[in-house]
Amino acid sequence: MSRTVARVMIDALEELGVRHVFGVVGDALNPFTDAVRASGSVEWVGCRHEEAAAFAAGAQSQLTDTLGVCMGTVGPGSVHLLNGLYDAAKSGTPVLAVAGQVPLAEVGTDYFQEVDNDLLFRDVAVFRATVTSAEQMPGLLEIAVRTAIGRRGVAVLTVPGDIGDQELPADRPARLSVAGSANRPDDPVLDEAADALRDGGKVTMLVGRGARGAREDVLALADRLAAPMVLTLKAKEGFEGDNPYQVGQTGLIGNPAAAHAMDGADTLLLLGTDFPYREWYPEGKKVVQVDRVAEHIGRRVPVDVALAADVGPTVRGLLERLERRKDREHLDDAREKFGTWQQGQQRLAAPGHDRGLIGKVRSAFDNRDHLVRPEALAAAVDVLAADDAVFTSDTGMATVWLSRFVEMRGSRRLLGSYNLGSMANAMPQAIGAQLLDPDRQVVAFCGDGGLGMLLGDLMTVRSRRLPVKLVVFDNQRLGMVKLEQEQAGLPEFGTELDNPDFAAVAEALGITGIRVSRAEDLAEGVSRAFATPGPVLLDVLTNPEEIAVPAKPTIQQGWGFAIAKIRENLTSPGGR
Repeated sequence: MSRTVARVMIDALEELGVRHVFGVVGDALNPFTDAVRASGSVEWVGCRHEEAAAFAAGAQSQLTDTLGVCMGTVGPGSVHLLNGLYDAAKSGTPVLAVAGQVPLAEVGTDYFQEVDNDLLFRDVAVFRATVTSAEQMPGLLEIAVRTAIGRRGVAVLTVPGDIGDQELPADRPARLSVAGSANRPDDPVLDEAADALRDGGKVTMLVGRGARGAREDVLALADRLAAPMVLTLKAKEGFEGDNPYQVGQTGLIGNPAAAHAMDGADTLLLLGTDFPYREWYPEGKKVVQVDRVAEHIGRRVPVDVALAADVGPTVRGLLERLERRKDREHLDDAREKFGTWQQGQQRLAAPGHDRGLIGKVRSAFDNRDHLVRPEALAAAVDVLAADDAVFTSDTGMATVWLSRFVEMRGSRRLLGSYNLGSMANAMPQAIGAQLLDPDRQVVAFCGDGGLGMLLGDLMTVRSRRLPVKLVVFDNQRLGMVKLEQEQAGLPEFGTELDNPDFAAVAEALGITGIRVSRAEDLAEGVSRAFATPGPVLLDVLTNPEEIAVPAKPTIQQGWGFAIAKIRENLTSPGGR
């Protein structure tokens, strides 16, 4: 019995284990959405914007380490996928995008809605092709999926509107399975790396997402080297909880203890990270780097010993060659500084902070309206969220507060646009995560700017009755941009947002909305949000003047901030 091109594709994705296809329906996709309708286990998730569909597919891919799938129809529908696909590409996660196209005979004629998809997706995709005949399937599908999985990126298949319903013989099913393998460096390179670490003085480890699958081995190596462990944001998941060696993050969202651990080391060991901010790497250190992607090695900081291999087998090879160090001073010093910093942060987040003497003085300068401090909101969520919750966060200040006040303990997961840095990712990523497991708690840290950008997909949350908890840091600002302007000595401009009452918007859509505007109501509001079944939007009016002090604040930043504040008060009617 013959099957259509669309049915061959959906049957193959079903066999691969794909459970959801995200998109917006449209003419060129009709054969594919009909094949999904007839499928036994693949479910169509209709979004309100294709960008949200691509973010959701990428989220599922990251959480399952398998293929995510999204679709966009002819022209604008495919164009809208692009930002979410860039996020998947820069996150190194496999996603298949099926893009509609005008009928084959009209390609190249500037037909209504025609877009050159092969050109459009050229930069974002590790594989892209236009299906020009039914006979090319399922071969092109197999190449696309294997390339996406093997190279951990985006594959785009463009299908003209008159191809999807053409029929193929049933004797050629698609075969999409891909077997992975772990690479170990050769012994001479392991010997060289072990010598560098053994004789390299004080060692600090910078650990990234690529090491998450080797947690116990990495912790054993930290103990062996008496090395403090600085974590990238993506390595919070997997390495933060129950880790006696970690000292938090470095960089703009980091802390002084991590910066001290980096600066005070003689040798840096980079494990599975492509941490991009060159200014945060100290100079004059010996550097050993392990990364399975060879082209990542040395592109941020000069490397003395390069190991292009998987972290797990590499670390196990190093453990075989290294003895446990007796001198623990470097590790103990970094951990002590980290503990002191954490205690200070918890004081800032305490519910009664602004009622104390220091808090009252501080509020007179930076919180005259007595709005909720975002630190307190993030800390309250951390306490009430489940130990297996999935967190998503919008780029900007929402991520800063999550990074500092939410601990990735237990089996918590973390998603964000941490490589692309897009706005508006938290809610659609939460949609993808919640669909994977309706019974698992999913918490989205939404910026008010990000939520507003893709606000329409609140209707997707409502229509699917997804029990996500959307926590909105509503400071009426593009907060990170405001901070960047002020640190540069510029008065705030263009960052103010005239927001609606997001809780009322949620209620109008059939979602429970809770609005908190006073610190004394925060605990009750957060508790009610987590106790309420189904989807909840918690809209918290947070202080827009809150400052996230970086790990190594500079005199220039402080001076610039002071100048900016003077300018703002001179230009604002009546000051602030």
